[in-house]
This record gives sequence, structure tokens and C-alpha cells, in this order.
Amino acid sequence: MTSLTLAACGAGATGTSGADAEPLSKADLERATVTGTDLDGYEVQRDLASTSASRKTAEPSACAPAMQAVGGSSGFAATARTARIISPKEHGPSAHLTLSSHGSGDAERVIDALRTAAEQCETFKDVLVDFDYDGVEVRSDPGYGDESVSLRLTQLAGGAGEEPVRVPYAVVAVRQGATVAMFTTFNRPEGQAAAEPAVVPEAVIRAQLAKLGKVTDSE
Repeated sequence: MTSLTLAACGAGATGTSGADAEPLSKADLERATVTGTDLDGYEVQRDLASTSASRKTAEPSACAPAMQAVGGSSGFAATARTARIISPKEHGPSAHLTLSSHGSGDAERVIDALRTAAEQCETFKDVLVDFDYDGVEVRSDPGYGDESVSLRLTQLAGGAGEEPVRVPYAVVAVRQGATVAMFTTFNRPEGQAAAEPAVVPEAVIRAQLAKLGKVTDSE
């Protein structure tokens, strides 16, 4: 399972427009992705990532952007995309990260679509795996990057006729220029924090955005 938390925010007056920013190349995006040396106490593993637009669908269909974000993607194709699994060496939550480079203003559209879906959808169903989600809650704007969105939601996993297992999820999506960083996490049902809200580790977010900023500033 993957996870995400998001917080809503509009691009500020001094924020960089995604339409004006130059998309990062695949090589630059790889340079901008955190490694184990950037994160003390964490291990970073490469994960598969496709540049295609996500085909995940939700019911109602207007909730699809939130469903896609739970998987670290969106309904917009990327010019380049990387993905990592970030795990603590000792205790604490893991996180899934995707960095997506977009052209023609699509980075802004990714954030707008996610924010709109999160605000409109209190519950929805993942049509592909028949999981329900409820308790969708847009969090206060964390103020990351040019604009950011943070949310919490709960996955109801289980087969037909079974009592569903409730899995807290969190998603944070951040746009810096033409790049979108999506962070997701969830609390394992058998863990000590099973009943608590999921939280993406602050250290992971800040380390990734700092490294991304160094690469975009050098372009």
C-alpha cells in the first residue's frame, strides 16, 4: 500500500507559475531526488514510476484526483517522473515519494485538481480494487514551495462481508515551478499508531524540497 497527505494553498503573489517554469529533464529530476545521504536515519529505495497519466478511477468520478494522489500520481502525463520508498532505519512511518516534471502549466493543474477533489469528496471508492475511503479532510496549508496541498483520509480495506480494516492515510503535494512532489504515508493496522492520524515525516518533506530547490535554482 502507498500513502499520501495533502494541504491546500493557492500560488502566492510571489510564487512561480508552473506555466512559466522550465520542466526539469529526466537527468535533472534524478539529481533532484533525495538519497540516503540526504536523510539522516532513513533508507531510500528506488521505485517504479511511469510518465503516463494515471488511469485509476474513483466513484464518484470527480474524486479521481484524490484517488490518483494516494498512488503518488495524477491524471496528467509527466515529461519525467521518479519515485522512491523512504523508510526509517529504526522507528517511525515510511513514506512514498514521487517527483513529476510537467510542461504547459500541467503542474498547476495537478495541484488544482487535487485540491478541488479533496474539498468536494468526503468519501469515495477506488473502483479498481473496490476499497472505500472516508474521512477525507483537507488540512491547513503547510506553505511549502510555490503552492501545496495537505490532506488526510482513511482507507477501508477488506473483502465483501468482512469488517473493514481502517487504515489512516496522509498525502502532501507540493509544486515548485513545473515540478510536483507527492508524499504519501499510512499507518499500519497492526502498528502502535494504527488508530492515530497519519503524518508524512517533516524531515522527509524538507530534505526533498531543499534538494529540488538547489537543482531548479541552478537551471
